[in-house]
Amino acid sequence: MKIQHPFRTALIATLGVGVGIVILTGITTLSTVLLYVGTALFLSLGLDPLVSWLERRGLPRWGALVVTFAAVLAAFAGIILMVVPIIVEQITQLVVQIQDLVENVIDGSWDPVAATRQWLGDTFPLLNVDQVFQYVSDWYETLDMGEIGAGVGTTVIGIGGAVIAGFTGAIIVLILTIYFTASTPSLKAAMYQLVPASRRERFIDLSEQITASVGFYVMGQVTLGFINGVLSAIFLTIINAPFPAVLAVVAFFFSLIPLVGTLTGSAIIVLTCLIPGLGSPLTALVALIYYVIYMQVEAYVLSPRIMNRAVSVPGAVVVIAALAGGSLLGLLGALIAIPVAASVLIIYRQVIIPRQNEL
Repeated sequence: MKIQHPFRTALIATLGVGVGIVILTGITTLSTVLLYVGTALFLSLGLDPLVSWLERRGLPRWGALVVTFAAVLAAFAGIILMVVPIIVEQITQLVVQIQDLVENVIDGSWDPVAATRQWLGDTFPLLNVDQVFQYVSDWYETLDMGEIGAGVGTTVIGIGGAVIAGFTGAIIVLILTIYFTASTPSLKAAMYQLVPASRRERFIDLSEQITASVGFYVMGQVTLGFINGVLSAIFLTIINAPFPAVLAVVAFFFSLIPLVGTLTGSAIIVLTCLIPGLGSPLTALVALIYYVIYMQVEAYVLSPRIMNRAVSVPGAVVVIAALAGGSLLGLLGALIAIPVAASVLIIYRQVIIPRQNEL
């Protein structure tokens, strides 16, 4: 096949590839911003059914927005006030213990080397303790302490930066969520104007069904998380688990993740109950039994009753969508996978199938 104007064709192709590379580079550079915007938009669609429900109860839209935002901010502030003081208290206790340990070493009341030798000799009578310490001493002399110190410092700075970035990201998502929720009607109206008038009514109908599906899904997932959090707080308090309030918050947030969220949160809680000085093997065993039973109740009783009213998606599609979303976009992908699958099914059932039947 003979190509007309090969230079122009090659130039256009090169420009097309260049524009594609620029777009992909821009998406990669703005990945964090896009993640914030996507999360906030997803949460705003979840709050919209609550705002609409309050409007149907007689509140004006601004009043419904104020009540909704006040509830969200109160929940956000409550979680911070619940978790931060406990973390500060534990860090303070750790610093005090380290300070006491250093003072005991300085005044000679406690010799860590002698104590370690004594413990090894008592625990492992057949072990040649002197040879072990010689090996440790030889290994220590080969270390570059300057490089290790720099690595530790970099790690500590990285962890601190990640904590600050996470907190800042949460604030940004909260502000964007409030803005998107307040602007939902105008955003929808602006989007609908982009559709030709002949197809606008059908497009509005499908869009409303999709946004309602997303909103009901978010509300259903939050309901499951709230149930898990409240029950966890009560149960962990009864069995004297360490930090029951913090672990209840962990149970709530991990329950928001489909499929593996409750399992992961339960594993973290059980492992926390095994920390020496805070929990005990018996406490961890009781917590393990409880969460195994709860996961069965959630999977076969709570989740079907709550989620079937929110989104009608077959079980196999739920699993495939959650796995694919998590692989592509991580946590956000796992969260939005099921409502996206529900949206695709709505388009499939109400657009593609009727169109195929008309052929």
